[in-house]
Amino acid sequence: MRFAPIAGSIACLIATGVMSSAAQCEPAPLVLNDAEYFEQPGFNVVVFSNWYNGLFGDSKISGVELIHHGERMATNGDIRLNATPEQWDLIPEFVSRHVDPADNSIQATLRYPDHDFTYTIVAKPQGGKIKISVVLPAPLPPALAGKAGFNLEFLPATYFETSYLADGKPGTFPLYPTGIKEINGQSAPQPLAEAATLTLAPEDDNRRITVTSNAGKLRLYDGRSKAQNGWFVLRQILPEDKSGTVLEWNLEASTTANWQRAPVIGHSQVGYLPSQLKRAVIELDKQASLKQPATLIKIAQDGSRDEVLSQVPTAWGDYTRYQYAVFDFTKITTPGLYQLSYGETVTAPFVIGEDVYASAWHATLDHYFPVQMDHVLVNEAYRVWHGASHLDDALQAPVNHQHFDLYAQGPTTDTAFEPGEHIPGLNVGGWYDAGDYDIRTQTQYATVRDLVNTWEEFNIKRDTTLVDYDAKFVDLHVADGKPDVLQQIEHGTLALVAQYEAVGHAIPGIIVPDISQYTHLGDGITMTDNLIYDPSLDKHEANGLRSGKFDDRWAFTSKSTPLNYGAMAALAAASRALAEHAPALADNALTIAKNAWHTEANQQPDLFHHGNTTGGGLEEEKFKAAVELLITTGEAQYADAITALLPALRQAFGDYAVDALRVVDYMGKSYKQTIQQVAERYQTQQQQKTSGNPYQVEITEGGWAGNGTILQSAIIDYYLHKVFPQQFDGQGVYRALDYLYGTHPDSDISFVSGVGTQSKKVAYGMNRADYSFIAGAIVPGVLILKPDLPENKENWPFMWGQNEYVINVGASYLFTVNAARHMAAQKQ
Repeated sequence: MRFAPIAGSIACLIATGVMSSAAQCEPAPLVLNDAEYFEQPGFNVVVFSNWYNGLFGDSKISGVELIHHGERMATNGDIRLNATPEQWDLIPEFVSRHVDPADNSIQATLRYPDHDFTYTIVAKPQGGKIKISVVLPAPLPPALAGKAGFNLEFLPATYFETSYLADGKPGTFPLYPTGIKEINGQSAPQPLAEAATLTLAPEDDNRRITVTSNAGKLRLYDGRSKAQNGWFVLRQILPEDKSGTVLEWNLEASTTANWQRAPVIGHSQVGYLPSQLKRAVIELDKQASLKQPATLIKIAQDGSRDEVLSQVPTAWGDYTRYQYAVFDFTKITTPGLYQLSYGETVTAPFVIGEDVYASAWHATLDHYFPVQMDHVLVNEAYRVWHGASHLDDALQAPVNHQHFDLYAQGPTTDTAFEPGEHIPGLNVGGWYDAGDYDIRTQTQYATVRDLVNTWEEFNIKRDTTLVDYDAKFVDLHVADGKPDVLQQIEHGTLALVAQYEAVGHAIPGIIVPDISQYTHLGDGITMTDNLIYDPSLDKHEANGLRSGKFDDRWAFTSKSTPLNYGAMAALAAASRALAEHAPALADNALTIAKNAWHTEANQQPDLFHHGNTTGGGLEEEKFKAAVELLITTGEAQYADAITALLPALRQAFGDYAVDALRVVDYMGKSYKQTIQQVAERYQTQQQQKTSGNPYQVEITEGGWAGNGTILQSAIIDYYLHKVFPQQFDGQGVYRALDYLYGTHPDSDISFVSGVGTQSKKVAYGMNRADYSFIAGAIVPGVLILKPDLPENKENWPFMWGQNEYVINVGASYLFTVNAARHMAAQKQ
């Protein structure tokens, strides 16, 4: 039987052990802490510690934010101009933030410059509650009357299957989006409720929040009715013709005295090799005691459980908002099925065995890679993942145009095509870059090179996918006698070759022209009629080859020498891997790469740069090309180029390391000595980066979580160990996999969907509207939100910085798992 949550006052009395006086159960006061946010047991209020993502619009990590019982469940407390803002809607500019310990307050000033509108938001506790005020130095501009309002957005997944009370009137939060009405022929959000006081989840002590407006009505909206990534929005319109304090909300959260977050036992959901270092990292509330033991339990066939190791874990210290301890069970090497426990927390079962990595990479190659293939229909048994989309690629992008998603076209097309003209031949190969449908060249060539490295290092010949280019058809779990890795290399190479054959150089990429297409969720084939756009035809007219429907993707074609070098590096590498699999394509790829090198060597570099679509640094990308061309051809000119680039390499070895190490045997003794010296300094730098957290990997902080960085570091560690085995032990490979598989902050879930006992099941792929996953895909991971909250939302796919699949990370993961397998086999 399940019982209703204990009422707040009774829960408080029980928790404190005091039953004589209700007065002792007043909520603990909110206190401004050293991290510059307000806290009480089980509840924190963060005020503009984070800012909107300037590259991608509203990323749901700004304004006033609420963290309730360890979970961030409200964000974007700010003035917005729409009831249910979408990602690309107008956001204000940040002006300043002031923390006043003496006044126990935080205030942030922002402005909408186009409207000459400046305002200040002030947050100040009043005992166990917090007051949020909006202060205007001058009355609201007339153009914003009825538009500007204070919004606070609540995570829908937190409140699914709960209720609300609006001035005592009950309602329930909808599981499926709702709340739209027609106003003047346009869709507009319809409030779910209006009230002076609104309580969310009154029945649940863990989620109950009450908001009261001192004047005016609160309106509750379902932001998902306009966009699937919308949140539940609590909003109040700002009054007209008033200045000073024009809006006040009083906000209170249900809390329990002495609340502590339950422990998280970070461990590998996949398991461990018997000989491997085995460290469980236990994440604890800072108020928790470290006196109880952690236990390793072996599970027998009959279900019996044997405690094989039990000891108090070793305290590590504080990191982010938690304290950490390490439970080392390396000495347990007996193969079998195990669980870990600490207090009342018990992990899912995992394996200790020699074959833990044997199939850990299969889902990525068998499933994720073919699902992401563009320009082909992808079938899996009774399911079609997507049709053969974008066969009408692509139209020349307009000049002097700054697009969304970091694409831009310079002052000329740098091609023989006019803006809007169809560029033939671009409708082959390539992978959907991420959770979107663009072909980002920089991602494509990085993916090709990692796949080639995987093939050449580990010679994996797994075949479970049929690829038929004549039929534009891919069938999962159907062998066709060809190694799948080579088929994926071929697919990426086709897209790169097509660019050179179409316009003579690598291009930034191909992406839809309209934001409504960009936000499209579902089968990519429904974005386009696959007919080449012809402006001479009516928008509803088609002749079987062309149509008047403007739905073709744009090709951004500005020349970039760094991008060109990156692409020629991938082509040179692919020519080796494809020599027997697709010899004509291999020959063509190498010819293009050599010609492109010759062209760039005899002209001034084109340095058009925008966002992350025009290549990396010039020296770094040139180094990649020189390495691949040297390995492929053995020609001295490329060795000379590598030598000339050594000063740049010394300054940023991490950016060059993999290629610098791969080419050691092709260079002289002096080169190897130089690399060894630089590698030693790099090792010291990496130890500094990894020593600041208990997971012993580099955890980046920013708008995009760091699993890609962790995998890249693992690949560097593999090559360092391969080239200098006496100095580098290669253990970073195993640490990276442990991290991805669950030994990380916030939870113990595997970040590789479908891999490990418990893994990511809700992620940001093209399937995100279905709250589902693509097996073998890897999410970015734990995002460290300022000032101190590690977060990865498993119940909400739309947090791209935490949950978006990216194809090149899949290639890095393939390499890393096979590197671990290879290193383990060498020890046997």
